[in-house]
Amino acid sequence: MVRVIKKGLETSVQDYPGRIGTLNLGFPPSGPMDSWSFRLANVLVGNEPGAAALECQFMGPTLKFNSDRIIAITGADMSPKIDGKLVPLWESLEVKKDQTLELAYATMGARAYIAFSGGINTTPWLGSRSTFHKAGVGGIEGKAIQDDQIIPLNKSISVAGRKIKKNSIPVMSTNKKWSVEVVKGPNDDWVDEKGHKMFLNSDWKLQSKSDRTGYRLEGPKWSFTKKATHKGLEHGTFPSNIIDQGYPVGAINLAGQTPIILVNDGPSMGGFIVPYTVPSASFWKLGQAKPGDSFNFVEISVEKAQTLRAEQSIICSELSLVSSKEENVVIPKIPTKKIDHIKIVDFDKEKMDEKIRNKIMEKRGMKNIKVRFFN
Repeated sequence: MVRVIKKGLETSVQDYPGRIGTLNLGFPPSGPMDSWSFRLANVLVGNEPGAAALECQFMGPTLKFNSDRIIAITGADMSPKIDGKLVPLWESLEVKKDQTLELAYATMGARAYIAFSGGINTTPWLGSRSTFHKAGVGGIEGKAIQDDQIIPLNKSISVAGRKIKKNSIPVMSTNKKWSVEVVKGPNDDWVDEKGHKMFLNSDWKLQSKSDRTGYRLEGPKWSFTKKATHKGLEHGTFPSNIIDQGYPVGAINLAGQTPIILVNDGPSMGGFIVPYTVPSASFWKLGQAKPGDSFNFVEISVEKAQTLRAEQSIICSELSLVSSKEENVVIPKIPTKKIDHIKIVDFDKEKMDEKIRNKIMEKRGMKNIKVRFFN
């Protein structure tokens, strides 16, 4: 267990990928804003990449350990110290019983992550331990950690001294400017050519009125097509109004003339158009940006966004651990295979024992595929 001495600004329990499949119920995924740094923290301590850990926003907590534990700190640099001595990021560290971990203000980046060997053992809510602050669910009592709280941890065995390769670490902005990928749509036909060029060729400042629900941006004015300016009254009076529709996570929601990027705790639907969407592989940049930083958006295809996501998943694995033989991680090319059809075999119905199942799977080229059976 770990006791909270000082809670920090907003430190919460999150897991990855968060609460999936609940948008139709009005619950967003939540989860870490920078899932790249989050997953690598878990890899360092020997956890599954998605295990529950702490997200520390702008200013980190002070924690006292009730037992020996292996931890890792990644993401923003908050000058972490163990018993007053500075310790490195992107490396697994041993903390002894009664020692204190202290994180200060973020000097580079915005959010740091603390992973504990074994992971945080809170009660899942709708399949996830992630904290959704506005609904008061998940995490510890549905909110950011508080002074004198106990953070429950699972039992584990891990080792200190594991490190992440340098070219597997996300590169933080040093000049308060971020280049963020976007995919066009779903309502891109409501903005005219002039509006699209303006959006992609402008700098957009992140306003202070931003949080895990949405990032409000400040920049030039938009222009619209006739579809937005000549529409039925049911769509609303402003060009950016539309009949309520579902929002993808990462939607750049245009409220009047103000773009708002709907992030991890964003709403599932509403009545504003979405001309662009930030793909999941680029979310880490949003998570590490501070108010006052600026974004420049770069349009990519859906296929490119999917490739970036797949490559990032490979990086967020034990392939990124430093070994004695190599210093740089090599990202293998992801093989693609066209699937004509999928046949589902009900092994239980066919009353096949394990040996027969294995022979069938080996014959079909599925020898090394892990299969999970559900009751």
